[in-house]
Amino acid sequence: MDQNAGTVEPIGRSAASRPFPRIRARAPLRLGLAGGGTDVSPYADLHGGAVMNVTIDRYVYAAIDPAPDGQVVLRSLDLGLSLRYPCAAPLPFDGRLDLLAAAYNRIVADFLGGRPEPLALSTYSEAPPGSGLGSSSTLVVAILQALAEQFSLPLGEYDIARLAYHVERVDLGLAGGRQDQYAATFGGFNFMEFRANNSVIVNPLRIKPWIASELEARALLCFTGVSRESAAIIAEQQRNVAAGETRSIEAMHQLKDSAVAMKEALLKGDFDRLAATLREGWESKRRMAAGIATSAIDRAMETALAAGASAGKVSGAGGGGFILFLVPLERRRAVIEALTREGHRVEGVRFTQEGATAWRI
Repeated sequence: MDQNAGTVEPIGRSAASRPFPRIRARAPLRLGLAGGGTDVSPYADLHGGAVMNVTIDRYVYAAIDPAPDGQVVLRSLDLGLSLRYPCAAPLPFDGRLDLLAAAYNRIVADFLGGRPEPLALSTYSEAPPGSGLGSSSTLVVAILQALAEQFSLPLGEYDIARLAYHVERVDLGLAGGRQDQYAATFGGFNFMEFRANNSVIVNPLRIKPWIASELEARALLCFTGVSRESAAIIAEQQRNVAAGETRSIEAMHQLKDSAVAMKEALLKGDFDRLAATLREGWESKRRMAAGIATSAIDRAMETALAAGASAGKVSGAGGGGFILFLVPLERRRAVIEALTREGHRVEGVRFTQEGATAWRI
């Protein structure tokens, strides 16, 4: 095996002898409330995009330990996979832990003068990839936040988010939008504007506590299964816009308008308008590309609405992942029981105001 290919070691093989991590970081996952998809190029470059989202109390964690034998060690605690590399940049991409490797490479190239530093980088996510909660981008943000703390880099929220976007979209060539990196970095309720040349403006909203509490009381998350179509859905969306496909572009215009309407409904505490906007946004999103709505998603929607939910939409690109439902409190148990009988996992949600953060121990 090529010495730079990375050798696999069992997770926990030398756990008893490893010191405690010196650095920890975490970044919150997000729920897309409105406008998702308008942050994807080329639509955002041609027409400008707008997204309304909020971060929730589910996190991706990153930890940095001293590395054994002066190596670079990458560990995914979710996958039970650990790779060792000689301390020589750049680390290769081999389809296993490429997000970790790319984030490390970017910090080494941009801030360490190309000189690699030995360390052990571990990650853990409270949501699976393909959940529609922005887990991949949040993973990169958490890693960059930990590395910034490790090397005392003066990076603010916009800096971390731009780096995370570059790691995914440029260094690894992964299709996707821009909202996830900024949501994970800033945290809270944010109205985001996307323009040409990767220009992003994040507008944090001061949502009144009673409004946030009422939204938590009404919100339910239903997991329909991991999306395996998100990359194909995003690619089709991009092709539709590039080709000037009218139906898709008009749907995205409506989605952008729904982000503005959602912002206003949240600020005013207008829950009737909020539910209507969620419904309208889902209908627009379905028209952006094939595969966004699946038979499983449609059945879950029908089940929840029949049991008393007032609105629902898929969070993320579609094809699976989590559905956000708004449910009057008096119908909450009925909706949970109906979805559970269909085999879905249903849970409540809490919102968080804090974005990515790191600490030393």
